[in-house]
Amino acid sequence: MASGDHPGMNWRERITARPDVCHGRACIKGTRIMVSVILDNLAAGRSREQILASHPSLCSEDVAAAMSYAAELAREQIIPFTPGAA
Repeated sequence: MASGDHPGMNWRERITARPDVCHGRACIKGTRIMVSVILDNLAAGRSREQILASHPSLCSEDVAAAMSYAAELAREQIIPFTPGAA
């Protein structure tokens, strides 16, 4: 595992949310690429390399930060759901 690719990486160094950029949604610093775009791509089965090729302004650490950010949200928020519902 490369430096910065571990689950405990400090995503705050790479992710920001500013009201004047993408309506305040979480984005990779210095870009208008929303964290949700990276996560949607990962969920769709795209590899890190494919995401980086599609978004040349990103680096591998940005993708890792998006995953760490999502993991922290999952730990902090509970989303109610009905088991077995589709």
